[in-house]
Amino acid sequence: MKALGKIIGLFFLGLLLIIVALGFALTHLFDPNDYKDEIRQLARDKANLELTLKGDIGWSLFPWLGLELTDASLASLSTPEQPFADLRLLGLSVRVLPLLRKEVQMSDIRIDGLNLNLQRDEKGHSNWEDVGKPKTAATTPDAATGDSAPPASATPEAENNSQPLKLDIDSLIVNSARIDYRDAQKGQQFSAESIQLTTGAIREGAGIPVKLSAFFGLNKPVLRARSELQGELRFDRALKRYQLEDAKFSGEVSGEPFDGQTLTYSAQGQLLVDLAAQVAEWNGLKLSANQLRALGELKVRDLDTQPKLSGGLSIAPLNLREFLTTIGQKLPPMNDEKTLSQFELVTRLSGTANSLTLEDLKLTLDDSHFSGQLAIADFAKQALRMQLKGDQLNLDRYLPAPAKDAKDAGAARQAEVKASVASAGESGSTPLPDAPTQHAWSSSEILPIAALRKLDAQLDLDLDQFTVQQQAISNFSAKAQAKAGLLTLENARGSIGNGSFDAKASIDARPATPLLSVQKNLRGIQIEPFLKKPDQPSPVKGLLDLNATLSTSGNSQRAWVDGLNGDASFLLNDGVLVDANLEQQLCRGIATLNRKALSSDPRGKDTPFETLQGSLTVRNGVAHNPDLKARIPGLAVSGNGDVDLRILGLDYRVGITITGDQREMPDPACQVNERYVGIEWPVRCRGPLEMGGKACRLDQDGLGKVAAKLAGNKLNEKIEEKLGDKVSPELKDALKGLFNR
Repeated sequence: MKALGKIIGLFFLGLLLIIVALGFALTHLFDPNDYKDEIRQLARDKANLELTLKGDIGWSLFPWLGLELTDASLASLSTPEQPFADLRLLGLSVRVLPLLRKEVQMSDIRIDGLNLNLQRDEKGHSNWEDVGKPKTAATTPDAATGDSAPPASATPEAENNSQPLKLDIDSLIVNSARIDYRDAQKGQQFSAESIQLTTGAIREGAGIPVKLSAFFGLNKPVLRARSELQGELRFDRALKRYQLEDAKFSGEVSGEPFDGQTLTYSAQGQLLVDLAAQVAEWNGLKLSANQLRALGELKVRDLDTQPKLSGGLSIAPLNLREFLTTIGQKLPPMNDEKTLSQFELVTRLSGTANSLTLEDLKLTLDDSHFSGQLAIADFAKQALRMQLKGDQLNLDRYLPAPAKDAKDAGAARQAEVKASVASAGESGSTPLPDAPTQHAWSSSEILPIAALRKLDAQLDLDLDQFTVQQQAISNFSAKAQAKAGLLTLENARGSIGNGSFDAKASIDARPATPLLSVQKNLRGIQIEPFLKKPDQPSPVKGLLDLNATLSTSGNSQRAWVDGLNGDASFLLNDGVLVDANLEQQLCRGIATLNRKALSSDPRGKDTPFETLQGSLTVRNGVAHNPDLKARIPGLAVSGNGDVDLRILGLDYRVGITITGDQREMPDPACQVNERYVGIEWPVRCRGPLEMGGKACRLDQDGLGKVAAKLAGNKLNEKIEEKLGDKVSPELKDALKGLFNR
């Protein structure tokens, strides 16, 4: 038995020596460089490739099947003069015997100097498009029919019995690789250079350390980035499951979108792709971008059909203004430069390939807190959907400061008003001021017409407290939508003090000249806060009821006012004309008729009134008021006139009638007696609208007519007294009529 064993051992030793000798002979006696032409032709016939081998082919056969290529390039046969790939060095080796067991045991795979030059011409044809397409399909004619027999396919049994190759690779190293992509049709260029890839041992089911780094460039917009990926790769081809554990993706990016600034970013977490379940996940997501810090999780299902996103995101408290500055985003000027200093967000995510929704949103912006939902319903159309509830929002802090031309126009108008006020004096005894001549509105364009025509949005907003134009609105709600250039404010309502309002409006940006319309209903709104300015009090106080339907066109304040048309009705209750003592002016007129001089100064500067009401017809920026009515204790006021909204000037004729309040006036010179009851005292109001009642004067021409009427009444009393019953009534009436004339 020992002799037999020794013989068998010697046999196998001899067989091994023969195999080694054959391998040595093949690798030394057979030179693959002698067959470069055959290899190139095979590449042309089978893969439609133009293979250029400038360097030598090195190889070994046993026990390692080794291959080394140097200085090689690949091109499509349709564009052989434009190689899409060239290679400085490719080296790999495979153990021969494990191949018989369908195991791939490889040493290090090394790739140096790989350059991919991918180009697409003006017609959309790429320089790699025809690769892999044989020039002709080899077919075998059927003997009986002459038809070509289709290639035999593998049987289901063969497919089921086939087992995937078992991989065992020591490492993969890629050095100094580069990818260039140019699309002449779109004018785009992309590059990835200095690509470095290193891995540990590649074995299925085991963790594979991976490190990848590269520099990226883009021309539209101009971008440069440095990125690095690290992690541990694990895969199971039978289960179609791939994981990247402890992944970290980091780097820097700069370019045109960042206005010379640099964004430093990092993303970490556990990544999983399960192709059997068609699910991809990113768990334990940690994201940073300069000062921004975020946590979250992402899951995408239905990868093979219509991918659907779900997950969550939480952004830690952040100074948003500083963050935007570090990435080159310039904010528009705001009234408060401390805005956007506090930002925090927590939300659930859902979406598709063309949409994204932030659900269960909790958002903090400065002093405001919101909840609800934000969504982009269609990325291509930038369709925005917003449904939010908040505690408070001071919009004035975020609005831009007035434009320069608006400031200039406002300054000129203020100078004109001050001049008119100065000339008017305090007692109302000076000449009537002229109507203003300066246009009160800016000509700067306001609406971004091109953007509005593309806007697709739906807005639903509820706020406990909303501040705009220094007005505090409680229980504010608004619902609006925009589609294809038509913007509609379906409803806006709220409360201001003890009053309330609701409004509807629309902007039609589809025509060359935008069209605007508005419907307003105000009930018990205190008017003073809307009319006062930092350097000027409100000329009128009171509680306003207003119903108005107005329309206009254009794209500036001036165009809107010049084209304003519509109708309105108003009622002002419990009001005051500030710095306008109509009682004193009336007293002066009575003193003139009494031929007495006033012996005391006026005790009050204002004129209170119970109601002020009327209707307005607005045509091309001028509001005509034919039926002004006011009730002042002891007086009745009526009038008509115009308010020129273009220059904010007024021109009114007002009649004041003593209705029976015959109490003694503060000054004996203007003692009211029965002769003055029922007499309409004429008043003319003309000048800047900001002057209010200070633009009103007793009409001297009309006062002469009042004096003549009073004189006629006095003569009639004398006639009645002297003639009594001595003459007929007809004669007395004739004499009275004569004196009245």
